[in-house]
Amino acid sequence: MSGAGVARSSRIRRTTSAHDPAETTTTAGAALSDTTRRREAAAEQTADILLRLAEEQDDTERQRLVDEVVLLNLPVARSLAMRYRERGLPVEDLVQVAALGLVKAVHGFDAGRGKDFLAYAAPTISGEIKRYFRDTGWAVRPPRRLQELRSRMAQVTQQLSQDTGRAPTVKELAAALGVDQDEVVEAMVSGNGYATTSLDAPPDGERGSWADTVADQDNTLAATPDRLALESMLARLPERERRILALRFFADKTQSEIGAEIGVTQMQVSRLLSRALRRLRDELEWEPGDEGPG
Repeated sequence: MSGAGVARSSRIRRTTSAHDPAETTTTAGAALSDTTRRREAAAEQTADILLRLAEEQDDTERQRLVDEVVLLNLPVARSLAMRYRERGLPVEDLVQVAALGLVKAVHGFDAGRGKDFLAYAAPTISGEIKRYFRDTGWAVRPPRRLQELRSRMAQVTQQLSQDTGRAPTVKELAAALGVDQDEVVEAMVSGNGYATTSLDAPPDGERGSWADTVADQDNTLAATPDRLALESMLARLPERERRILALRFFADKTQSEIGAEIGVTQMQVSRLLSRALRRLRDELEWEPGDEGPG
């Protein structure tokens, strides 16, 4: 074999060795074993510290022991907090709440009743996170039943997605949860109440802010019903009276100019204008139950 062939064969063997499934499995297993050993060591240290904490009388030393337990188990609290990420609240806030739940668990744990601290701490931390969601996680708080249904729906959605390899339909969710499809849709919509966006924030991929897209107060909108009613009333007026109103209020002509244009006197224009305006006013002020406008 030529020198180039030997070199190429050598590279192939090295590449194959680098991706050897057996070696990869061994490495992953070693990492898993190392993680397990570290957790077991942390659990033993935690149990020992908690026993000392139960017997310690000095407040300063007790606080130091509490801090030590919290630091040892903080990765667990963070892991629990990460289960609730992407639900509308900052991860940093969730981690902080989980840490507070861990502190509460340290203070509430009775070392004399058992050594498995995490079995006690995990539900305490999770409960603290769920309470935080319930109390502060909703910008617009939906009814309690929708919050609970949405929580159940998240679990069922995950299970159905694993079983079918796709997102479940509303019908499938309703059947699995034992509720109406309308309730599923309502729970889905309620999820929009978790968080709001500031009006000062820029729209996605655009300049400016959301506030720029909000219409200013338009006082003319209040007059829209009257304007629409007036259009209908004008259509019922005689043609000559409509023309006089148009010349007076739209063309801004005087009564003498109007009279000259339509071939009547200024006095007749005045009477016709007054009659038309009185009729429009009476119809605008008329309400159901009153006698018909004259």
